[in-house]
Amino acid sequence: MSKHPCRVAYFTDAYLEVDGVANTARHFEAYARRQQIPFLILHGGYEREQVIQDGTITRVELPRSPIGFALDRKHEFDLAFLRHLSRTEEMVREFKPDVLHITGPSDVGILGALLAHRMKIPLVASWHTNLHEYAERRALPLMFFLPQSWRSRLGGRIREWSFLATSRFYKIPRVLMAPNRELIELLEKSTGKPCFLMSRGVDTEQFHPRRRDQRDEVFTIGYVGRITVEKNVESLVEIERGLRAAGITGYRFLIVGQGASEDYLRANLANADLPGVLYGEDLARAYANMDVFLFPSKTDTFGNVVLEAMASGVPALVTDQGGPQFMVKSGVTGYVCASNEEFVDCVHRLQQSPDALRVMRVEARKQAEGASWDAVFAAVYRAYEVALRPATSVGLNIKLRASAIAKT
Repeated sequence: MSKHPCRVAYFTDAYLEVDGVANTARHFEAYARRQQIPFLILHGGYEREQVIQDGTITRVELPRSPIGFALDRKHEFDLAFLRHLSRTEEMVREFKPDVLHITGPSDVGILGALLAHRMKIPLVASWHTNLHEYAERRALPLMFFLPQSWRSRLGGRIREWSFLATSRFYKIPRVLMAPNRELIELLEKSTGKPCFLMSRGVDTEQFHPRRRDQRDEVFTIGYVGRITVEKNVESLVEIERGLRAAGITGYRFLIVGQGASEDYLRANLANADLPGVLYGEDLARAYANMDVFLFPSKTDTFGNVVLEAMASGVPALVTDQGGPQFMVKSGVTGYVCASNEEFVDCVHRLQQSPDALRVMRVEARKQAEGASWDAVFAAVYRAYEVALRPATSVGLNIKLRASAIAKT
């Protein structure tokens, strides 16, 4: 880092929750603490206002009100969150940030964008969630009474309209960030703003193969994350049916997390453990005890959990849609699958080939060891330098080259 790194106010959609946005926020805070960089992090909470000072770090938790709606369990949008505007402006003015960074069009993100405008602070926004795809997937079950062709057409329209609305929000910031090259190109095209790579890292000490203590010979197919329709988790039922139809036995699903589809999976999976949300050592042990990590999501922009699984020495099976496909080296650290049938085939292949599985476990760990959070956030600070240039310079479509960014 330079002698005088910029002061960042980071307004994150999630911090206390269990998801990739919260995980990234906590690691960003830890990086700033290690580097002794002044860092203000603000997020929503559930009880009362808290301002926690820890060295160069100031963390502000602002309570959400009942006036709003649930996005999922423990993920809410407070329609009255702007009531914190005056109080937050005081704290931001006292901190004197060079850059204000928001993580999306949430209640916290809207507050941050308004403050940046009022206070004339350069605004940066990172894209973490494909909200347009979430909107489509959540709407489809509500249209069950329509013919399939109508559902597909209307679902596509919802996805398009949602993306247009979201991309309009992302035209507000001066500089954008996204977790994969596909999204970078899409955002630059739709917003006309420069977009930089904000990848993800993993704690390779916490997530490690040595934590494996499974003693039985049951082949464990793992999943970690929110158990919701936009994660495509209900396809696990179809995958299990495919396994049973192929005569495959001696397996179990280990599904870690929470969400609205939990009851469906409990009722329809024959061989599955759903322990809920796990943290710390319990989570790391759960990963290490998996034989394969099956991540059916088609909407994730990156998939932190995939990287955590690989750090634990677990090959990952992912779809050919979304960010995780760019992370997995198919045939080396896992497989990229185009259908449920391919998921079934890959599970069967690895279950029947312990030697191939052993090699793949080693390669998965080796790849994860190259994913450093420090390199990720050092690249983010270089992108901030672009945000601090005069607006005329920022208007040039400048990309942060891959050689300057941690590769995952």
